[in-house]
Amino acid sequence: MKWGGIFYGMKSLGLFLRWNVLQLIPLFMVLAVSAAQTPTPSAPARSAVKKSGTVARKSYPPARVQSGATLFRRDCSFCHGRDAGGGETGPDLTRSKLVAADVGGNKIGALVRNGRPEKGMPRFEFSDQQIASLVAFIHTQKNKAPTKKGGRKGVDVADLQTGNVEAGKQYFEGAGGCASCHSPTGDLAGIASRYQGLELEQQMLYPKHEKSKVTVTTGSDQTITGTLDYLDEFTVGLIDATGAYRSWRTRDVHYKVDAPVNAHVEQFPKYTDDDIHNLMAYLQTLR
Repeated sequence: MKWGGIFYGMKSLGLFLRWNVLQLIPLFMVLAVSAAQTPTPSAPARSAVKKSGTVARKSYPPARVQSGATLFRRDCSFCHGRDAGGGETGPDLTRSKLVAADVGGNKIGALVRNGRPEKGMPRFEFSDQQIASLVAFIHTQKNKAPTKKGGRKGVDVADLQTGNVEAGKQYFEGAGGCASCHSPTGDLAGIASRYQGLELEQQMLYPKHEKSKVTVTTGSDQTITGTLDYLDEFTVGLIDATGAYRSWRTRDVHYKVDAPVNAHVEQFPKYTDDDIHNLMAYLQTLR
Protein backbone atom coordinates (compact mmCIF):
# COMPACT_ATOMS: atom_id res chain seq x y z
CA MET A 1 0.00 0.00 0.00
CA LYS A 2 1.31 3.45 -0.83
CA TRP A 3 1.83 6.14 1.79
CA GLY A 4 -0.81 8.33 0.16
CA GLY A 5 -3.47 5.64 0.65
CA ILE A 6 -2.56 5.18 4.26
CA PHE A 7 -2.71 8.93 4.91
CA TYR A 8 -6.08 9.19 3.19
CA GLY A 9 -7.44 6.29 5.27
CA MET A 10 -6.28 7.85 8.53
CA LYS A 11 -7.81 11.18 7.57
CA SER A 12 -11.15 9.50 6.86
CA LEU A 13 -11.04 7.73 10.24
CA GLY A 14 -10.36 11.03 12.02
CA LEU A 15 -13.33 12.68 10.32
CA PHE A 16 -15.52 9.74 11.34
CA LEU A 17 -14.47 9.94 15.00
CA ARG A 18 -14.88 13.72 15.15
CA TRP A 19 -18.40 13.45 13.71
CA ASN A 20 -19.42 10.84 16.32
CA VAL A 21 -17.98 12.86 19.19
CA LEU A 22 -19.93 15.90 18.05
CA GLN A 23 -23.08 13.78 18.05
CA LEU A 24 -22.44 12.71 21.68
CA ILE A 25 -21.85 16.21 23.08
CA PRO A 26 -25.60 17.04 23.46
CA LEU A 27 -26.09 13.74 25.30
CA PHE A 28 -23.24 14.54 27.72
CA MET A 29 -24.76 17.98 28.35
CA VAL A 30 -28.18 16.50 29.12
CA LEU A 31 -26.66 13.99 31.55
CA ALA A 32 -24.64 16.72 33.28
CA VAL A 33 -27.67 18.97 33.75
CA SER A 34 -29.73 16.05 35.02
CA ALA A 35 -27.05 15.11 37.52
CA ALA A 36 -26.83 18.69 38.76
CA GLN A 37 -30.58 18.87 39.30
CA THR A 38 -30.86 15.54 41.18
CA PRO A 39 -30.35 16.07 44.94
CA THR A 40 -27.65 13.98 46.52
CA PRO A 41 -28.97 11.74 49.32
CA SER A 42 -27.59 12.94 52.63
CA ALA A 43 -27.56 11.65 56.18
CA PRO A 44 -30.45 12.86 58.32
CA ALA A 45 -29.72 15.98 60.31
CA ARG A 46 -28.24 15.22 63.72
CA SER A 47 -31.00 17.11 65.47
CA ALA A 48 -33.65 15.07 63.68
CA VAL A 49 -31.96 11.80 64.61
CA LYS A 50 -31.64 12.88 68.20
CA LYS A 51 -35.24 14.00 68.28
CA SER A 52 -36.54 10.73 66.88
CA GLY A 53 -34.75 8.81 69.64
CA THR A 54 -36.12 10.90 72.50
CA VAL A 55 -39.59 10.61 73.98
CA ALA A 56 -41.20 14.03 73.97
CA ARG A 57 -41.89 15.41 77.43
CA LYS A 58 -45.55 15.87 78.14
CA SER A 59 -46.75 19.27 79.21
CA TYR A 60 -49.75 19.80 81.48
CA PRO A 61 -52.33 22.58 81.83
CA PRO A 62 -50.99 25.22 84.26
CA ALA A 63 -54.17 25.08 86.34
CA ARG A 64 -53.77 21.33 86.86
CA VAL A 65 -50.10 21.72 87.79
CA GLN A 66 -50.96 24.43 90.31
CA SER A 67 -53.70 22.29 91.82
CA GLY A 68 -51.21 19.44 92.13
CA ALA A 69 -48.64 21.76 93.72
CA THR A 70 -51.14 22.82 96.39
CA LEU A 71 -52.06 19.21 97.16
CA PHE A 72 -48.44 18.05 97.14
CA ARG A 73 -47.23 20.82 99.46
CA ARG A 74 -50.07 20.13 101.85
CA ASP A 75 -49.73 16.35 102.12
CA CYS A 76 -46.35 15.30 100.68
CA SER A 77 -43.82 18.09 101.12
CA PHE A 78 -42.87 17.23 104.70
CA CYS A 79 -41.06 14.14 103.34
CA HIS A 80 -40.38 14.94 99.68
CA GLY A 81 -39.76 18.70 99.87
CA ARG A 82 -41.86 21.51 98.43
CA ASP A 83 -40.46 21.02 94.93
CA ALA A 84 -40.46 17.16 95.03
CA GLY A 85 -36.66 17.27 95.17
CA GLY A 86 -36.44 15.24 98.36
CA GLY A 87 -36.11 15.93 102.07
CA GLU A 88 -34.34 14.36 105.00
CA THR A 89 -36.90 11.54 105.23
CA GLY A 90 -38.22 11.15 101.69
CA PRO A 91 -36.59 10.47 98.30
CA ASP A 92 -36.09 12.91 95.44
CA LEU A 93 -39.07 12.25 93.17
CA THR A 94 -37.51 14.11 90.24
CA ARG A 95 -34.90 11.33 90.04
CA SER A 96 -37.19 8.46 90.99
CA LYS A 97 -37.18 5.39 88.74
CA LEU A 98 -40.86 4.90 89.52
CA VAL A 99 -41.69 8.41 88.31
CA ALA A 100 -39.55 7.88 85.21
CA ALA A 101 -41.54 4.72 84.43
CA ASP A 102 -44.91 6.35 85.15
CA VAL A 103 -47.29 6.74 82.21
CA GLY A 104 -50.43 8.74 82.83
CA GLY A 105 -50.26 8.17 86.58
CA ASN A 106 -50.30 4.36 86.41
CA LYS A 107 -47.37 4.07 88.83
CA ILE A 108 -47.77 7.19 90.94
CA GLY A 109 -51.52 6.70 91.43
CA ALA A 110 -51.11 3.13 92.67
CA LEU A 111 -48.34 4.13 95.08
CA VAL A 112 -50.30 7.06 96.53
CA ARG A 113 -53.43 4.97 97.07
CA ASN A 114 -51.64 1.93 98.52
CA GLY A 115 -48.83 3.69 100.38
CA ARG A 116 -45.63 2.05 101.60
CA PRO A 117 -46.21 1.44 105.32
CA GLU A 118 -42.89 -0.38 105.69
CA LYS A 119 -41.11 2.81 104.61
CA GLY A 120 -43.29 5.17 106.58
CA MET A 121 -45.54 6.32 103.74
CA PRO A 122 -49.29 6.29 104.49
CA ARG A 123 -51.99 5.64 101.93
CA PHE A 124 -54.09 8.57 100.73
CA GLU A 125 -57.73 8.49 99.65
CA PHE A 126 -57.39 10.87 96.72
CA SER A 127 -59.89 11.19 93.87
CA ASP A 128 -58.92 10.50 90.26
CA GLN A 129 -58.80 14.25 89.66
CA GLN A 130 -56.48 14.80 92.61
CA ILE A 131 -54.20 11.99 91.43
CA ALA A 132 -54.09 13.55 87.96
CA SER A 133 -53.10 16.89 89.49
CA LEU A 134 -50.36 15.29 91.57
CA VAL A 135 -49.03 13.47 88.51
CA ALA A 136 -48.98 16.72 86.54
CA PHE A 137 -47.04 18.53 89.27
CA ILE A 138 -44.51 15.74 89.86
CA HIS A 139 -43.78 15.27 86.16
CA THR A 140 -43.49 19.02 85.66
CA GLN A 141 -40.95 19.18 88.48
CA LYS A 142 -39.08 16.24 86.96
CA ASN A 143 -38.89 18.06 83.62
CA LYS A 144 -37.55 21.19 85.33
CA ALA A 145 -34.97 19.36 87.44
CA PRO A 146 -32.16 19.16 84.82
CA THR A 147 -32.12 22.97 84.53
CA LYS A 148 -31.66 23.49 88.27
CA LYS A 149 -28.28 23.72 89.95
CA GLY A 150 -27.34 21.53 92.86
CA GLY A 151 -28.87 18.32 94.09
CA ARG A 152 -30.98 17.23 96.97
CA LYS A 153 -31.03 19.74 99.82
CA GLY A 154 -31.47 19.23 103.54
CA VAL A 155 -33.21 21.46 106.04
CA ASP A 156 -31.39 23.08 108.92
CA VAL A 157 -32.91 22.59 112.37
CA ALA A 158 -33.11 26.37 112.76
CA ASP A 159 -35.45 26.50 109.76
CA LEU A 160 -38.03 24.59 111.81
CA GLN A 161 -37.82 26.79 114.89
CA THR A 162 -39.92 29.67 113.63
CA GLY A 163 -43.22 28.92 115.37
CA ASN A 164 -44.82 30.25 118.53
CA VAL A 165 -44.41 27.94 121.52
CA GLU A 166 -47.50 29.12 123.42
CA ALA A 167 -49.71 28.88 120.33
CA GLY A 168 -48.37 25.39 119.73
CA LYS A 169 -49.20 24.33 123.28
CA GLN A 170 -52.74 25.67 122.92
CA TYR A 171 -53.16 23.75 119.66
CA PHE A 172 -51.80 20.58 121.30
CA GLU A 173 -54.24 20.81 124.19
CA GLY A 174 -57.19 22.12 122.20
CA ALA A 175 -58.04 22.25 118.49
CA GLY A 176 -55.39 19.73 117.43
CA GLY A 177 -56.75 17.04 119.72
CA CYS A 178 -53.20 15.84 120.43
CA ALA A 179 -53.69 15.62 124.19
CA SER A 180 -56.37 12.96 123.77
CA CYS A 181 -53.64 10.45 122.84
CA HIS A 182 -50.35 12.02 123.94
CA SER A 183 -48.88 13.53 127.08
CA PRO A 184 -45.88 15.90 127.39
CA THR A 185 -44.95 14.13 130.63
CA GLY A 186 -45.71 10.65 129.30
CA ASP A 187 -44.98 9.29 125.83
CA LEU A 188 -43.65 12.65 124.59
CA ALA A 189 -41.35 13.32 127.54
CA GLY A 190 -37.87 14.02 126.16
CA ILE A 191 -38.97 13.62 122.54
CA ALA A 192 -36.98 16.71 121.46
CA SER A 193 -33.83 15.04 122.80
CA ARG A 194 -34.49 11.89 120.79
CA TYR A 195 -35.46 13.59 117.53
CA GLN A 196 -34.49 16.87 115.90
CA GLY A 197 -35.35 18.83 112.79
CA LEU A 198 -37.22 16.99 110.05
CA GLU A 199 -36.98 13.73 111.96
CA LEU A 200 -39.00 15.28 114.78
CA GLU A 201 -41.44 16.75 112.28
CA GLN A 202 -41.96 13.35 110.70
CA GLN A 203 -42.63 11.79 114.09
CA MET A 204 -45.21 14.50 114.68
CA LEU A 205 -46.92 14.15 111.32
CA TYR A 206 -46.56 10.41 110.77
CA PRO A 207 -45.23 8.31 113.67
CA LYS A 208 -43.93 5.11 112.10
CA HIS A 209 -43.16 3.10 115.21
CA GLU A 210 -46.23 3.77 117.32
CA LYS A 211 -48.07 0.67 118.51
CA SER A 212 -51.69 0.28 117.49
CA LYS A 213 -54.43 -0.05 120.08
CA VAL A 214 -57.11 -2.71 119.78
CA THR A 215 -60.44 -3.19 121.49
CA VAL A 216 -61.83 -6.73 121.64
CA THR A 217 -65.47 -7.46 122.48
CA THR A 218 -66.20 -11.06 123.40
CA GLY A 219 -69.42 -13.01 122.96
CA SER A 220 -70.37 -12.22 126.56
CA ASP A 221 -70.00 -8.48 125.84
CA GLN A 222 -66.79 -8.21 127.82
CA THR A 223 -64.53 -5.46 126.43
CA ILE A 224 -60.76 -5.71 126.63
CA THR A 225 -58.47 -2.95 125.40
CA GLY A 226 -54.73 -3.18 124.94
CA THR A 227 -51.78 -2.83 122.61
CA LEU A 228 -52.13 -4.87 119.43
CA ASP A 229 -49.48 -7.59 119.44
CA TYR A 230 -50.68 -10.05 116.80
CA LEU A 231 -53.29 -10.09 114.08
CA ASP A 232 -53.96 -12.36 111.13
CA GLU A 233 -56.97 -13.98 109.51
CA PHE A 234 -57.51 -16.37 112.42
CA THR A 235 -56.13 -14.75 115.58
CA VAL A 236 -56.08 -11.38 117.31
CA GLY A 237 -53.74 -10.88 120.26
CA LEU A 238 -53.00 -7.97 122.59
CA ILE A 239 -50.99 -6.93 125.62
CA ASP A 240 -53.41 -5.75 128.28
CA ALA A 241 -52.93 -3.13 131.01
CA THR A 242 -51.24 -5.66 133.31
CA GLY A 243 -48.69 -6.60 130.66
CA ALA A 244 -50.26 -9.99 130.00
CA TYR A 245 -50.69 -11.39 126.49
CA ARG A 246 -54.24 -12.44 125.57
CA SER A 247 -55.57 -13.80 122.28
CA TRP A 248 -58.83 -14.92 120.67
CA ARG A 249 -60.01 -16.53 117.49
CA THR A 250 -61.18 -13.73 115.21
CA ARG A 251 -64.39 -15.58 114.38
CA ASP A 252 -65.39 -15.61 118.06
CA VAL A 253 -65.02 -11.89 118.82
CA HIS A 254 -65.48 -8.42 117.44
CA TYR A 255 -62.37 -6.25 117.39
CA LYS A 256 -61.45 -2.75 116.34
CA VAL A 257 -57.90 -1.64 115.65
CA ASP A 258 -57.11 1.99 116.33
CA ALA A 259 -53.80 2.72 114.61
CA PRO A 260 -52.25 5.97 115.90
CA VAL A 261 -51.19 6.86 112.39
CA ASN A 262 -54.82 7.00 111.27
CA ALA A 263 -55.49 10.08 113.41
CA HIS A 264 -52.36 11.74 112.04
CA VAL A 265 -53.33 11.06 108.44
CA GLU A 266 -56.81 12.45 109.08
CA GLN A 267 -55.17 15.56 110.51
CA PHE A 268 -53.13 16.32 107.36
CA PRO A 269 -55.78 18.34 105.49
CA LYS A 270 -56.67 20.23 108.68
CA TYR A 271 -53.20 21.59 109.39
CA THR A 272 -52.30 25.13 108.43
CA ASP A 273 -48.66 26.17 108.03
CA ASP A 274 -48.91 28.09 111.31
CA ASP A 275 -50.31 25.02 113.08
CA ILE A 276 -47.32 22.93 112.04
CA HIS A 277 -44.74 25.60 112.86
CA ASN A 278 -46.29 26.35 116.24
CA LEU A 279 -46.72 22.70 117.17
CA MET A 280 -43.10 22.02 116.19
CA ALA A 281 -41.95 24.93 118.35
CA TYR A 282 -43.84 23.48 121.32
CA LEU A 283 -42.55 19.92 120.81
CA GLN A 284 -38.98 21.20 120.68
CA THR A 285 -39.36 22.37 124.28
CA LEU A 286 -40.09 18.81 125.47
CA ARG A 287 -36.55 17.84 126.41
